Amino acid sequence: MLLGSVMVGVSGVELLLEERELLAHPLVGGVILFSRNYVSREQLTQLVSQIHAVKTPPILIAVDHEGGRVQRFRDGFTELPAMRRLGDIFDVDPVRARRWAQDLGWLMAAELRTTGVDFSFAPILDLDYGVSQVIGDRAFHSDADVVSSLAHRFIEGMKKAGMAATGKHFPGHGAVEADSHLAVVVDKRSYSEIKQQDILPFEQLIKWGLAGIMPAHVIYPEVDAQPAGFSPFWLQQELRKRLNFQGVIFSDDLEMQGATGVGGYPERAEAALSAGCDMVLVCNDPVAMAKVLDGLKYEVSPESARRLLCMHGLHAQTKQELEKQALWKKSVAVINQF
Repeated sequence: MLLGSVMVGVSGVELLLEERELLAHPLVGGVILFSRNYVSREQLTQLVSQIHAVKTPPILIAVDHEGGRVQRFRDGFTELPAMRRLGDIFDVDPVRARRWAQDLGWLMAAELRTTGVDFSFAPILDLDYGVSQVIGDRAFHSDADVVSSLAHRFIEGMKKAGMAATGKHFPGHGAVEADSHLAVVVDKRSYSEIKQQDILPFEQLIKWGLAGIMPAHVIYPEVDAQPAGFSPFWLQQELRKRLNFQGVIFSDDLEMQGATGVGGYPERAEAALSAGCDMVLVCNDPVAMAKVLDGLKYEVSPESARRLLCMHGLHAQTKQELEKQALWKKSVAVINQF
């Protein structure tokens, strides 16, 4: 059986019977978890186990667990700083900032892996222009080279813990004020400007083996009339051809306001997959999930299925085993210095 091309959400802290049936649908290949799905590490581990058991190969389980404002699980997990804190340290001591970036990437991934979660949608590769409502201090820095350097080390830490990384939001969400969760977002810059600035971290990390990328629900009208996540130009011409990206392309949530101009939910899913996404996200609305699964006519290509399998987590261990490691103690000590 191949992993399907749709990632969905579940409602609570345990899997309902109707949700088991939903996850068994051939088009479902992933589940994204939120704070509503978390009470304790023990409960989360059980929920993840229930989801993984639904089909073979196991459904991918993801979460947004970047640090700072975006960390879905807190009680029982180390509270991670916003990544911009690493950028501030870089301005004073680049060597220490890079070392700490790797420690934090490892810590984030290692703690999640003790519960069975496959991967976090991290890190942010956007540039911090000081204007975005939704990016802001989630970004490492305003300088593309600094973002590339810190993100590279963060990803190396994730990889050491057995987790694949997903860079977001291609080709860059940091230069516009509006939040694509709440509005149709337009970035009026030229392709040349975006290429010379925002794309650079993605380009560099792709060369270093980045496993996944999430495009922005942002329209760049000087380049294409469609948001990047629905654009064959951005996904096929730029990512696949010019940048030679071989990893997974995940859509951002199809329920976001930035996706509404593409049509209804099945039309959004079809447009994103046709443009070049390997997996589309429908995160919160059961009605939207049902509409996508009922209305989408799509066969997963063997190439997409191969890419998706590479997102499964490795190096499973218990929390007790993790906390005996010197690296865990060292990484937690790093947190205390922020």
